[in-house]
Amino acid sequence: MPILLAIETSCDETAAAVLRGFDGVLAHEIFSQAEIHSHFGGVVPEVASRNHLVSAPAIIDSAMEKAGLRIQDLDAIAATTGPGLASSLLVGAAAAKGLCIGAGKPFLAINHIEGHLLSPFFGHETIPPHTALVVSGGHTLLLDVEGFGRYRLLGRTLDDAAGEAFDKVAKLLGLGYPGGIEIDRMARSGNPARFEFPRGMIDSGDLDFSFSGLKTAVRTFLEKHGTPSVVDLPDICASFQAAVIDVLISKLFKAARQNSRRVISLSGGVSANSSLRSRSIERAAGEGLEIHFPPQGLLTDNALMIAFAAAHHLAAGHSHPIDSEIMPNFNPHIL
Repeated sequence: MPILLAIETSCDETAAAVLRGFDGVLAHEIFSQAEIHSHFGGVVPEVASRNHLVSAPAIIDSAMEKAGLRIQDLDAIAATTGPGLASSLLVGAAAAKGLCIGAGKPFLAINHIEGHLLSPFFGHETIPPHTALVVSGGHTLLLDVEGFGRYRLLGRTLDDAAGEAFDKVAKLLGLGYPGGIEIDRMARSGNPARFEFPRGMIDSGDLDFSFSGLKTAVRTFLEKHGTPSVVDLPDICASFQAAVIDVLISKLFKAARQNSRRVISLSGGVSANSSLRSRSIERAAGEGLEIHFPPQGLLTDNALMIAFAAAHHLAAGHSHPIDSEIMPNFNPHIL
């Protein structure tokens, strides 16, 4: 079975993974910068890229050592080339290209969104037809998937991604970073029906999203009512979270119905949200749909999902020019 090294540096995680075939995990290494960026209340691109430069060599060496392999033993080397922070993407892509040149190995330029998109089916040689929701700090997308490499964009956020809205509202509430984790934790003891926040575009008739108005509504609420008390904070978190999840679930199941799909998937960091998971599982059971999530460890940014996507590209006979450019901005046509 082919063996791949994959490198992921699209945002603030420095990650490397070694995968044999589609399911043979030989190494899975991640260095998170969350604590570093928590002091700024969000990711600072220059800080992220500088930390990638420092940590990437050690993370790659550690992955190869755990796999018990040399670079010469690999069949190909992959890296995330977009979308993401340009300065961060450059670090991982340059490292992978350098190794490819030095060892004479094929290079695979992997789309970060495709990594998330395929991750719920990690280990599968065949990707089944399904409706997919990719929801993270940078992206909120609905796609119809015919199989590997056959993706059709159904809807996307017109402004803030859902995860971005979580982080921004958490900052407004004085909670820590990453904000989605903190809001999820607080919301577990809150009443989601206590405060009424808008469900942006829930009845728009299309499959696009908008979360900027919801964020503004929370800010206006806080300006009117002042700093939330310890008693109110869980209810505010639960009410905000419910507004986001109502929209996500409504659009996901609408897309599945419109495209006659009996299988759905959720991926990206926000798919770890406990309420989103429980409510989507319950809804899927009620509608007789099969639902998939990524395995634990593949929910947030990681190199193993990049390796898995790369394994499918390699199996399809793909390789990419060593001078392939990074593509920081999301482009649905390159998925």
